[in-house]
Amino acid sequence: MKEILVLYYSHRGSVRALAEHVARGIHQVPGVAARVRTVPRVSTVCEAVEDDIPAAGPPYAEARDLQECIGLALGSPTRFGNMAAPLKYFLDGLAGAWVNGTLAGKPAAVFTSTASLHGGQESTLLSMMLPLLHHGMLIVGLPYSEPELNATRSGGTPYGASHVSGADGNPEPSDDEIRLAVALGRRLASSALKLAEG
Repeated sequence: MKEILVLYYSHRGSVRALAEHVARGIHQVPGVAARVRTVPRVSTVCEAVEDDIPAAGPPYAEARDLQECIGLALGSPTRFGNMAAPLKYFLDGLAGAWVNGTLAGKPAAVFTSTASLHGGQESTLLSMMLPLLHHGMLIVGLPYSEPELNATRSGGTPYGASHVSGADGNPEPSDDEIRLAVALGRRLASSALKLAEG
């Protein structure tokens, strides 16, 4: 079974919920499965404060996850129009994968969540693509043939799946956001499978 790495950081659960729906879309493509991984929080002190294995949820990503995947879905909450520091820290440590071309030629997709409708979703999605392009990855987005892109009154962009949690931080995506996240996973898996078999 070929696998797509669904790699994310989630602080309050919104991005984790999107990751689960992206993974669901991946599983809808025969012959492909999702490998869901997260990254630990970063600390302002020099001593590591996170356990090696998370207390709950998916395990932390390792180098072999990148090597073994045929595609990557990358998710992060928005922090001032950019990805959150824990995910950026993880990506910054991938010099070896960059030198070795581990991700070159593999497809990738991105997803995010914000508290407000104009909270920087599109700039976050676009900035998340930059390190992926440096790794030689092929970006998969959401075309307007997905009817929810025109119907949504919350998250969802052609650059990737997204969620608006609102001021109360509701982690549960809307129906349109869910459909778009599932569609993104399905498109990514279909593209990755074609490239892997190509």
